[in-house]
Amino acid sequence: MEPDKFYHFFNRANNRENLFIEDENYRFFLQLLSKYIPPIAEVYSYCLLPNHFHLVLRMKKEDELPLEIRTGSRKLSQPFSNLFNAYAKAFNKKYNRRGSLFQTHPKRIEINNTAYLQEVILYVNNNAGHHRIAEPQLYAHSSYHALLSNSKTLLARQKVIELFGSMVEFEECLEDKNRRIELEQSMLLEDED
Repeated sequence: MEPDKFYHFFNRANNRENLFIEDENYRFFLQLLSKYIPPIAEVYSYCLLPNHFHLVLRMKKEDELPLEIRTGSRKLSQPFSNLFNAYAKAFNKKYNRRGSLFQTHPKRIEINNTAYLQEVILYVNNNAGHHRIAEPQLYAHSSYHALLSNSKTLLARQKVIELFGSMVEFEECLEDKNRRIELEQSMLLEDED
């Protein structure tokens, strides 16, 4: 990872297990995210699904990063490691399990243009629908609601809205993406018959 770049960051549980079993797990992961990630990145979107998660992040500029990262005494990836280790330890203790919870290395894809950034934001916020878990606008464990509300959030809400022009345009894009996902899924089901 590099400063001042956007990333689509995602990972899943080992062995097709679940990362999140109950609502408390989702809340705890978001608490850890809000503790470890804001010093190094802005969160543009997220979606936490039972066995995996997605984040859209903009890493902070070099001069905005904590001193220990700027000087090289700590790596830019250290807060992510802290987040995942803290979550895995608590999860393992709570559910009396052993071993690695997450797959070895989280995936990250650099987002290098505005159109791709917009598409990834829409994809992440509609991911519950993509996986047929719930209607995206009804799913509680994504940034969908926080981005469309006026309530306090750690998300870079205003920057996301500005990417799409306005709140109305952003909401229309989310709904359009959801309709496209539903259409693709219905076509797949028709092919199976």
